[in-house]
Amino acid sequence: MTMKIFDSHTHLNDPHYAGHEAEFVAHAKALHVVNMAIVGSDTDFNQGAIDLAQRFANLYAIVGWHPEFSKDFTPEAEAILMTQLHHPKVVALGEIGLDYHWNTSPQDVERQVFARQLEIANDLQKPVSIHTRDAFEDTYKILKASQIQHFGGIMHSFTGDETWANRFLDLGMYVSFSGMVTFKNAPEIQAAAKIIPDDRLLVETDAPYLTPVPYRGKPNEPGYTYYVVQKLAELRQTTPVHIAQVTYDNARKVFGLTDE
Repeated sequence: MTMKIFDSHTHLNDPHYAGHEAEFVAHAKALHVVNMAIVGSDTDFNQGAIDLAQRFANLYAIVGWHPEFSKDFTPEAEAILMTQLHHPKVVALGEIGLDYHWNTSPQDVERQVFARQLEIANDLQKPVSIHTRDAFEDTYKILKASQIQHFGGIMHSFTGDETWANRFLDLGMYVSFSGMVTFKNAPEIQAAAKIIPDDRLLVETDAPYLTPVPYRGKPNEPGYTYYVVQKLAELRQTTPVHIAQVTYDNARKVFGLTDE
C-alpha cells in the first residue's frame, strides 16, 4: 500500500515560504504528504490560504480569525470572512479559539469573537479548527455551548492530557497532533496520543512552527508530517502506513472531501 499523508493544519501562506511554495509542496510529496490544509488567521492570511488552494490542486484552505487578532474582528472583517468561507476550496473555519498566553487581545473579546465564529460555522455547517493555549476550561465551555456536535471540528496541535482529550472527544471532536508529540518533554501529549480512537485521530505540522524531531530547532515544513506519523505509530504500537491511512481518511471526512 502506498503511504498517503494529509497535513491537516499548516501555514504555507507564511512569509517564510514566499516564492518557494512549489518546492515545499514537492518536498512534501516526496515524504508522502499528498494533501494539506493551509490555515489563515486574519483577512490577509485567509486570502493567502485561498490563493494557494487555488494554485495547487492538492491544497485546501481553512479561513477564520485567530484569537490573537480578535480585537481587529470588525463587522467589515466578518463580511469579508463570510465571502471567503464560500470559496469552493475552503474546507473549514479556523483557526479560531482562545489564547490566554500572549494576551494580544482582551480575553472577553477573544471569547466573544470565538463564540461568534462558532455561530457562523453552525449556520454554514462548516467544521472548525480550534486553537487553545492556557485556556482549556473556557474553550471547552464555549465549544460545549455551541452545538459543535452538529458541525464538528478539530482540536489542532493538541497539548492536553488524557482527561482533556476525553472531554473533547465526548464533544465529537477530532484530535490532531503536531511535532510536539515527538518532543522528549511532552509525556502528557504522548499519553493522550495513545488513547485517541483511530477514527478521531489527525496529524499536522503547524509549519513553520513546532518542528518535529529529528529536525527540532530548524524551520518546519509540511513534509515533516511524515515524522509525526512515525512517532504516533511508535506510541500506538502500529505501523506508519496504518497511521497515515486512518489520519488521511479522517481528514477527508472532517473536511467533507469525497473526490479523490
